[in-house]
Amino acid sequence: MISVTMGRTTALGAVMLSLLAVPAQASDAPHTAPAARAAAAPAPDVTALRQALRAALAAGAPGAMARVDDGGTVHKAAEGIADRGTGRAITADDRFRVGSVTKTFSAAVLLQLVDEGALGLDDRVDDHLPGLLPDRRTTVRHVLSHRSGLYDYTNDLFARTVPGFEAVRNKVFGYQELMDLSLAKAPTVAPGGSYAYSNTNFVVAGMLIEKLTGNPVGDEYRDRIFTPLKLRDTFYVHPGTAVPGVHARGYLTPDEAGAALVDSTRQTASWAQSAGAIISTTRDLNTFLAALLGGELTSAAQLAEMRRWVPVNSTQAYGLGLRRRDLSCGVSVYGHNGTVQGYYTSSFTSGDGRRSVTAVANTSNNGTVLNTLPRTLEAVFCGSAAAARAAVPAEHEDIAPDVVRD
Repeated sequence: MISVTMGRTTALGAVMLSLLAVPAQASDAPHTAPAARAAAAPAPDVTALRQALRAALAAGAPGAMARVDDGGTVHKAAEGIADRGTGRAITADDRFRVGSVTKTFSAAVLLQLVDEGALGLDDRVDDHLPGLLPDRRTTVRHVLSHRSGLYDYTNDLFARTVPGFEAVRNKVFGYQELMDLSLAKAPTVAPGGSYAYSNTNFVVAGMLIEKLTGNPVGDEYRDRIFTPLKLRDTFYVHPGTAVPGVHARGYLTPDEAGAALVDSTRQTASWAQSAGAIISTTRDLNTFLAALLGGELTSAAQLAEMRRWVPVNSTQAYGLGLRRRDLSCGVSVYGHNGTVQGYYTSSFTSGDGRRSVTAVANTSNNGTVLNTLPRTLEAVFCGSAAAARAAVPAEHEDIAPDVVRD
């Protein structure tokens, strides 16, 4: 059921929404915006939003949910079930594992540390973590923008989806163990080269946070973001395995066609940590992204650095732990997508943070389900059912991103 209620009333600072041109090649230079569209943004199309969630169910997700926060008005939508065992219906208030949306939290903490003078974006990683990386040219900026060339160890851990997951479901990794898995392979690009997504980059980010603060990364998330923003349903429980409170269970799709879904809810998520282990809700993720783009978490200078883009494909670019998506109606939105076993998440906001949407399906390793989530962005920011059916480039999971599935 879709409901409309009055939402949060926190006043957010404004950052002008701009349509930023994707550069022809990777660059650290800021990019100028073309002339802004004169027309006001259309209202969210909640019917098209519901259709996108139903498409996820038709493609194999047990359940799908979304929440829109739009200048004080809230739209919620939910379809299907949260728990295949009990048959409980999923709701937009259920907690879930956010996967790589965690990367935006990690980047925000590091940018706060830049504001505090603890490091610089163009510092070499070696300046703070001596001897960690084989190429001393690698900078903090390279890591946060996926231009370090560090091999993504998840390609090896999850080359086979379910066996790979079961092998690590209860395993607790140290950061150095994950780094060793990555460093056993040759780099994919030279530091500062083209965008090449790798979870290893945000393992380095977590190591930097812990080295610079002397605290566990979860404490820094809590003290710098969760508590100040009153994110009451957001947690970093690593290495605990349970999702606290009322939550949607996650179901991993095996590689073999027709094989039964695997309940993957309980896990340490230790293979991910600062790259993907946060637990949250649609409300809290919308609140976080609105605050981030609204300038509440970093200085204006660091937010501008976060929004210096390198190309990903024809409709996406990547900043520092932040993804930009260019929609069919000419609007750009900002946030991150996330995959962790059993959950797909898409969480994005407008350039001023006033309109946000988080959509979740409680399955993974299902490309058809994954490709329904961009339709929620079209519905919410472009406003028409026609736009919600707009063609978009095929999505790729951020677990084992280089592994080709049949």
